[in-house]
Amino acid sequence: MRVLITSAASDLPQELAAALSNNHEIRLTDKQDISSDLEFVRSDLGHGPETNDLVRGVDAIIHYGGVDPSDSASSQLDFQMRCTYNLLWAASEESVPRFIYLSSLTLMGGYDEDLAVTERWKPLPTTDTQVLCYHLGEFVCREFSREAKIQVVFLRLGEITRDHSETISSSALYTDDAVQAVDKALSAELSGWLDIFHIQSAVPDQRYLSGQPWWTADELPSLDLGYRPRIRS
Repeated sequence: MRVLITSAASDLPQELAAALSNNHEIRLTDKQDISSDLEFVRSDLGHGPETNDLVRGVDAIIHYGGVDPSDSASSQLDFQMRCTYNLLWAASEESVPRFIYLSSLTLMGGYDEDLAVTERWKPLPTTDTQVLCYHLGEFVCREFSREAKIQVVFLRLGEITRDHSETISSSALYTDDAVQAVDKALSAELSGWLDIFHIQSAVPDQRYLSGQPWWTADELPSLDLGYRPRIRS
């Protein structure tokens, strides 16, 4: 499968690219140049033919919702609204079958920790710029999916955690579990328009349940991403 991964200068996209390149043909992109053994195309994700050229011929796009904290708040918001819109527009024009948006479980952080929050619950975004960026990115993706221009998958990721980390939060997500979830999302049989999944690892006091479709049983059959977090001793 030919896969485009955005924000290639960021840690998580780099780790995803390295792992997924074993089974997929990876193309990377970012607004700044990076050094990589994989195919890389620098792009500002503007509203022009260059973005169409970037996505042409790929089977799926993995668009990272994280932003560079060193950028200004306006630049961060611009990337998650205007640039995400441009990327989706080009993808729909070039008939890219699937668009995976890597969002964050911080959107659900407003609920009490003792509640079993699933994909059926509404996000509670705060005014924190990074959280708001994820929310606005989801909003743009949702509007495209409603018009059936492209199949969209939201993966709301937990707090990225390394195996050697001494402090484990209740919403932790180990990198290998994140890779598994993204890999599953590339080929899973889904609804065909918009699917939302909460992704976190199996940790003590796990805060979020995974694999609970956000629609009701009367609307669509239950779909399974196939994600199974690794059980750690």
